[in-house]
Amino acid sequence: MEREVRPAAVAGAFYAADAPALRRQIAWCFEHPLGPGAPDSPALPVTASSTTPRAVISPHAGYRYSGPVAAHAYRALWEGRLPELVVIVGPNHHMLGAPLAIPAARLWWTPLGLSTIDRDAAVALGNACSALAVDDGAHSLEHSVEVQVPFLQYTLGDNCRLLPIVMYEQDLAPCRELGQAIANVLRGRSAVIVASSDFTHYETHASTVRRDRWALRAIEELDAEGLARAIERHRVTMCGAGPVVVAITAGRALGATRGRTLRYATSGEVSGDYSQVVGYAALAIE
Repeated sequence: MEREVRPAAVAGAFYAADAPALRRQIAWCFEHPLGPGAPDSPALPVTASSTTPRAVISPHAGYRYSGPVAAHAYRALWEGRLPELVVIVGPNHHMLGAPLAIPAARLWWTPLGLSTIDRDAAVALGNACSALAVDDGAHSLEHSVEVQVPFLQYTLGDNCRLLPIVMYEQDLAPCRELGQAIANVLRGRSAVIVASSDFTHYETHASTVRRDRWALRAIEELDAEGLARAIERHRVTMCGAGPVVVAITAGRALGATRGRTLRYATSGEVSGDYSQVVGYAALAIE
């Protein structure tokens, strides 16, 4: 059933459920020792710099664990030219609905308020990529896109529209097709892509860092095939490999020449338990 507003599914679990607490929580992410430092004026216009990443990669665990790393991706966006459109691509952990899906909803709600979903961009992307379906059900429980939205609302305020996409498709060919379609739709627009992914899951800290290093190197080189090889050879259990390939493909088509790791850490560096961790990275494709 189509609905006008996509409600929050994980408020109160992955992040705070009321606006004042959520603002404090995001500020904590920026100010944490693993974070990038607080923006001077969150949610207010800033002086644009000459560069903005074509895409960023951001983790999607609970803010307590991955929020300080995610804040690096949003600091990079905040310091650039304010985009008018943010395409958020995340994995579909629940495997509900269509393999590649955008919501029918026109608004996205979090405790920080409503953000507009760009229906014109959604229609254009649907025309450019035949595999993309309109499916609210695919988004109904998924957190990978949702946890990015409060960060965008905090740093960019009402200055941008959203185009959320979830995917349980991970093969190279359809991911590249979607990435090229996104590039075609975004060309000439002030826009950025957010690819939502965590890295290696439930290894020791040392093993996680070792495995993830191979994936980070491939992303920095904008090498989608190299990323696929690293995942297979080194058993890098990324849950958002598909969205990252989408971001690499679109970024390259839009003129990006490199990826840059802004911050890498594991959950152990927050929790103090290094025996079984998850890897988190924030990267810019620029």
